[in-house]
Amino acid sequence: MDPESSRFIGEPIEVIFNNKPVLEKKPGCPDSIIWRDETHQIIEILSEWHDYRRRGRMARNMSPLHAEVASGRGSWGVGRDYFRIRTETGRSFEIYYDRAPLNADRRKGQWFLYKEILD
Repeated sequence: MDPESSRFIGEPIEVIFNNKPVLEKKPGCPDSIIWRDETHQIIEILSEWHDYRRRGRMARNMSPLHAEVASGRGSWGVGRDYFRIRTETGRSFEIYYDRAPLNADRRKGQWFLYKEILD
């Protein structure tokens, strides 16, 4: 079995939702992404997964029992929501929403294009 071919990108992106997400910190998959001034319409979600583990000093500020519960459902500002998507041009990408706030003034998370999947 051949390992999956991919190209690391790791760049911030803008996203477009046709309908505003109900939950700001769990927005779900966007309808389009804007990467390098080019809009890519998402036509299919190939897979979705969530990683709400605490890392670094954030892992030490919670009791083990609470950390275990939070790793399953998330806690404010911690974790990432990943989506493997296919666009209207047939390109496949992995994107994620990092729930960590940028700073005290910008408390929302940020979207990233993690990698392009090469078939």
